[in-house]
Amino acid sequence: MPANRSLIAPTHNPVLERALLDKLARRSEATGSLGELEPLAVRLGMLQNTLKPRFRDPQIALFAADHGIAVDGIAPLGAPTTSTLIHQLLSGRLPVSVFARLQTMELTVVDAGVAESLPTHPRLMPRKIAHGTRNARVSSAMTVDQAHAAIRAGMEIADAMPGNVVACAGVGVGSTESAALVLARLGGGPIRDLMLSGPDMPQDELARLLVITQGAQGRHRDLSDPVEVLAAFGGFDTAMMVGLMLVAASKRHLIIADGMAACAALMVASRIAEPVTDYALFTRSHGHQGLDHALGLFQASALLELGMQSTDGTGATLAWPLIRSAAALLTEVADGEDPGPSRPSSMPDDAAEPVSVSIPDTAP
Repeated sequence: MPANRSLIAPTHNPVLERALLDKLARRSEATGSLGELEPLAVRLGMLQNTLKPRFRDPQIALFAADHGIAVDGIAPLGAPTTSTLIHQLLSGRLPVSVFARLQTMELTVVDAGVAESLPTHPRLMPRKIAHGTRNARVSSAMTVDQAHAAIRAGMEIADAMPGNVVACAGVGVGSTESAALVLARLGGGPIRDLMLSGPDMPQDELARLLVITQGAQGRHRDLSDPVEVLAAFGGFDTAMMVGLMLVAASKRHLIIADGMAACAALMVASRIAEPVTDYALFTRSHGHQGLDHALGLFQASALLELGMQSTDGTGATLAWPLIRSAAALLTEVADGEDPGPSRPSSMPDDAAEPVSVSIPDTAP
């Protein structure tokens, strides 16, 4: 499949859904209901188009980039730089690195557009589009050609990844604010709802952030095309996740979205090919109140609510055992029908018409 083109099939399939529910009902007769684990198992079966969903070689990709809007002083004093965060990630000094290893998830850090040059590392993938984006308050964060180049890079990364499940998150100073601007424009609603970190957020801090983000909104007030909005406000991290999600969904792979940047990427991807959201589950590494609003745009909630204030990606590593357990309800628990069918006999081969996705082949 060419990296700039894919087909994404909606997962809607009433015949398969009924068969999955019947299978779980037989489990419940002996064990009792397993609550929220059961609808999660149904979703996993639907996205893999099977009664026996199985996952292999789970990947977690953290896309790192610097954002030009950070020059306006949006980061707290003393906050680590993006390059410092990457060094801590790669040296195993952050929980996400340790948790990924414990859960046998292959961790990759993608340099999508970090301002500094980074030393080589076995887990660092150099895909830098530029040394950070520009300030969205004074110009477009990137050109449309750069946005296309970043999306294609994400598609190529997904096309080469092993396994059939990928968790993704964005890392970088300014990532949350950049993603919030994308979500506010494409999802509707005031930027304030996405910027509010919690009820105890100092009003002067919120007011300062709103001056910056509303200034960026005003400069690009007439844009509505998803890629143009991405170019105006977004980061290279978000753009690469757009491409990764489009290709992952075209392969019927599970996407685990963690954090604001991943939500922004999914929003852009869904405007390109709406069925991509069928393949996404949400986790969270932050208790940021604005992320509640971001998840609400998808009418979704996170699999786990642990009140963390951690690097994006941590929540995905902790949710992975829950996802594996839900799949095991359908694949590992014996019920007298093993080996049993992997699909209902009455199910057609193609339950819904796939959506074609094409990204222009332009130079960065």
